[in-house]
Amino acid sequence: MTPELKIGLFAIGLDTYWDQFNGLKERLEKYNSIVENQLKKSGHDIINFGLIDNSSSAFEAGIKFKQESVDLIFLYISTYALSSTVLPVVQKAKVPVIILNLTPVDAIDYNAFNQLKTRKDMTGEWLAYCSSCPAPEIANVFKRVGIQFHEVVGILENDDKTWNEVQEWVDAAFVSHSISNNKLGCMGHYYSGMLDIYTDLTTQYSVFGGHIELIEVDELSALRHNVSSKSIEDKIQTFYEAFDIQRDCLESEIRRAARTSVALDTLVNKYNLGSMAYYYKGIEGSDNYDTLSSIILGTSLLTGNGIPVAGEYEIKNAQAMKIMDCFGAGGSFTEYYALDFKEDVVLMGHDGPGHIAIAQGKTRVKPLEVYHGKVGQGLSIEMTVKNGPITLLSVVEDGKGSLLFLIAEGESVAGPILEIGNTNSRYKFSIGARNFVQQWNSHGPAHHCAVGVGHIASKIKKLALLLNIECIKIC
Repeated sequence: MTPELKIGLFAIGLDTYWDQFNGLKERLEKYNSIVENQLKKSGHDIINFGLIDNSSSAFEAGIKFKQESVDLIFLYISTYALSSTVLPVVQKAKVPVIILNLTPVDAIDYNAFNQLKTRKDMTGEWLAYCSSCPAPEIANVFKRVGIQFHEVVGILENDDKTWNEVQEWVDAAFVSHSISNNKLGCMGHYYSGMLDIYTDLTTQYSVFGGHIELIEVDELSALRHNVSSKSIEDKIQTFYEAFDIQRDCLESEIRRAARTSVALDTLVNKYNLGSMAYYYKGIEGSDNYDTLSSIILGTSLLTGNGIPVAGEYEIKNAQAMKIMDCFGAGGSFTEYYALDFKEDVVLMGHDGPGHIAIAQGKTRVKPLEVYHGKVGQGLSIEMTVKNGPITLLSVVEDGKGSLLFLIAEGESVAGPILEIGNTNSRYKFSIGARNFVQQWNSHGPAHHCAVGVGHIASKIKKLALLLNIECIKIC
C-alpha cells in the first residue's frame, strides 16, 4: 500500500515584533490557520508547525519535518522574517518548497490605515500586510544553497485562482509521491525492432523512483492452469457488466480471456503491482502463445481500475499512463496513425489495452482473426475516449541521460472511426492536425503516448518541476 502523502506547513515571522506590536502575532497565527484549513480540503495529512520566528524554532521544525518524512512543504509568509529563520527548516527536510506569498486582502484600506492614531499603530498594521517583503530574500538564499522552490502569489481569502494553483501543487505532489511508491511490472520483452520504446530502467528509477519487477510470462501461464471454474464464471459475469460483448464473440474465446484475466489478477496481487508493461512473441501452440493472445480484456479491466497496462513492453508509456491515472484523468494507451485533413483531425488509437473508465459509452469487445503485427487471434476491444477536453502525455528520452514530459491539450470529437476492434478516437488541436504532428514529432517522442480526459497540462508541468525534469507543451 502507498503510504499517506504528508504535507508540511509553517508560517514565518520575526520574534522582535511581538513585544513591539500588540496582537500582531495572534493575527498572523490566525492567517496561518486559514492556510491550514484550505490545505486540509485536499484530504491529505497536513503537518503544521505554526509560526516560526527565530533560528532555534527553525532548527526544531526542520528536525520534526524530517522525522515526519513530509513530501512537500508550504512556507507561508505572514510578514517579514529573516532568511536565517527560514533556511534551517527546509534545508533539513530536503523536499520541494512552495512559497505562499499571500496578502490578507486584495488591497489595503489606505484611508483607514492613514487614520490610525500613531505611526506605531500604522507600522504594526503594515506588518500584517507585509507578505511580499521577504520573498526576494528567501528566493535568493534558496537559489544560492540549492533549495528547490516555487512561489504562489495571491490573496489569502476569497481567491479561487490562488487556491486552485495551490491545489494543483498538492495534486502534483500526490502523483509524484504515488509514482515514487509504485511497483511497475515488466513481463516479457520488447517488441523486436521498435527502437524508440527501449529505455534504461535505472533512468526510470532516477526520475520516478518506485520499483520495477521483472516478471516471466511463464509465471502467468502457470497461474492460468490453477484458475477454478467458479473464478472463470465470475470473471465472465464481470466482462458482461464492463463490456458490450458483440454477438460474434465465441464463448470459448470469452472463457479463454476470463481464465487469463483471473490469472492476471493473481499475478498483480502477488507482486502488488500498480502498473505494468508487457509483450511476448510466443510460439504457436505453446502455453505462452495461448496466454498472450487472450490478455486484452484482462489488461483493459486492470487499466480501468487504476492499474494501467501498456502493451508492446512500452515502459515509458506505462509510467505516463500511471501519471495520468493518478491525476484522475484516466490514461489510455494510444498512438496517432492517420490524419483527416478534410475535418482537420488526428486519428489516434491502438489495439488493447484501453482505459475503459474514460470511454464514450460502453467498450465493445470484438473477435479478431489476427492481431496485426503480433501472434495469435482472439478478442479485442473497441472504444472511443469521451468527447470533450483531453490531454496527451509522452514520457520522452531527452538524449541527455534523463527524461522529459511532452504534452498537448486538445478535444476528443465525435465522428466516424475505423471499426477494427481497436481503441479509436478523433482529436482536434488548436494548432491544427498538420502543425500538431510536426511539432509533436520535433521533440522525438516514442510513437506511443497516454491520453486522459480534461485539460491538465498545468498540473503535469508542476509535476515535472517537482521531479526536476523538462516539460514541453506544444498546444
